[in-house]
Amino acid sequence: MDSARDSLVSSAGGLLLSQTLRCSGLDRAMSAALAPWRAPRSVHDPAKVLIDVAIAVALGGDCAADIAVVRAQPELFGAVASDATVSRLITTLAADVDAVLAAIRTARAAARSRVWARRRPVGAVAGSQVIVDLDATLLTAHSEKEGATPTFKYGYGFHPMLAFVDHGEHGSGEALAGLLRPGSAGSNNAADHIAVLDAALAQLPEHERAQVVVRTDTGGGVKDFLHHITDLKLQYSVGFYGMPPIVQALSKVPRQAWRAALDGDGAPREGAQVAELTRYLPDTLKGWPAGMRVIARRERPHPGAQLRLTDDNGWRITCFATNTIGWSIADLEVRHRQRARAEDRIRNLKDTGLTNLPFHRFDQNQIWLQITLLAADLLVWTQVLAFTSGPARRWEPKRLRLRILAVAGRIISTGRRHYLRLPRGWPWSDLIETGWTALRTA
Repeated sequence: MDSARDSLVSSAGGLLLSQTLRCSGLDRAMSAALAPWRAPRSVHDPAKVLIDVAIAVALGGDCAADIAVVRAQPELFGAVASDATVSRLITTLAADVDAVLAAIRTARAAARSRVWARRRPVGAVAGSQVIVDLDATLLTAHSEKEGATPTFKYGYGFHPMLAFVDHGEHGSGEALAGLLRPGSAGSNNAADHIAVLDAALAQLPEHERAQVVVRTDTGGGVKDFLHHITDLKLQYSVGFYGMPPIVQALSKVPRQAWRAALDGDGAPREGAQVAELTRYLPDTLKGWPAGMRVIARRERPHPGAQLRLTDDNGWRITCFATNTIGWSIADLEVRHRQRARAEDRIRNLKDTGLTNLPFHRFDQNQIWLQITLLAADLLVWTQVLAFTSGPARRWEPKRLRLRILAVAGRIISTGRRHYLRLPRGWPWSDLIETGWTALRTA
C-alpha cells in the first residue's frame, strides 16, 4: 500500500457538484447574501464555508467534521476552512439566525430560478402544474439538545415540517423549505403549515407560483390552512379526517355513485372505488372554504390486515379534500395518493444529513437544516442539469453517490491544463463524462 500519491483523488464525481454550483450561480448568490457576516480580515468567505460543508454532506457526510473529506482534495474543491473556522462561523451565524436563514433562502431561490430557466424539472411545458408536498417527520435526539422534547410516538427529539416540489414519475423532487420544531409540535398546526408553504412558494420562480397545487396528508386538513391556500388562489389536495359528518355522508352515497379507482398507470384497481361526498355532507359541516370538494376512496383490506375503527362495513375508507375542478374523481384520487412520494423525499433528505442534528443549540441546528437543504439542492440540480433523461435522473442519493460521486480519479497536469482521469473499467464512466459535458455547456 502506498499513501504518498498526491495526484490521486477520491470522490472525483464530486466535480459535477462543483460545476453545478457554477451553473446555478449558487456560490455567487450565497456569497452576496452572507456578505454582512464576513469579517473584514477573514480569509474564508462564509458562503464558501457553508457550501463546502454542504458538499461534504452531499458526498455522504452527516456532521460538520466530515468537511475533512472535501479539505483533503483541494485540487477538486479549492481551499477549505479548518474545523475550528467552521465551528466559529456556525456560532456566529446562529447568533443572528433569523436574518441568516432569510439570506440563505434568498440565495437558494435565486439559484433555483436559474436552474429552472435552463431546464424546467417539473415538465417540459411551461405553465403545467407544480405540486408542492408538505409533510412533517420525526428526528430522534440521542442526547440532550436544546428544543428536543418527547414526540407523539413516545420518542425524543424534533418534529420538523418540510416542503418538497414533486418532479413527477420521470424525476425525483426538490426540498424547498424546512421548519425545525420541537418534538412536541403538532402535525395539524395551521400556523406552521402556512409558514412552510409561504417559504416554499418563495423558493419557486415567480411565474411558476400560480400553477401550484398544495398536497398534504390529514395534518394539513385544517380550516385556517385551507383558507390561506384559497386566499392565494391556489389549488389543494389534502387528507380529510373521518369525522362523524363524513360517516353520515358515506351512509347516503348510493351504490351507483361509486366508480372504479385507478392505479398509477391509469388501469382500474381491483377492489377499490371512489365517490364524491360533497353533495351528501350535512349542513353542520361549516367554516370550510367555498368550492371545497370531499372525495372518498374505499377498498377491501388485504387478507390478514388489521381492521380499523374508521372502516365502514368491511371497507377501508380514506378521504381527501380538493378545490380542483375539471378532473375525474378517479384521476384526482390518483394525484392525491401520489403524495406518498413525499415520504421518499424525506427518506432521501435524512440520507443527506438530516438523520441526526449534530449541534446542541437549537439555532445552530436550524443552520444545519439549511445546510442539508443546500446539499439536497446540489444533488438534485446535478441530476436535472447533467442527466436530462434515463434512470440517473431518478436515482436516489445513495445510488448517485455509489455510482457517480464516489469514483476515484487521477489528476494529470500538462502545461497549464489539468485533466481528471477516471478508471477505465468504471461501469458509469460514460455517464459521468456525459454529465460533465452537459454541465460545461449548460
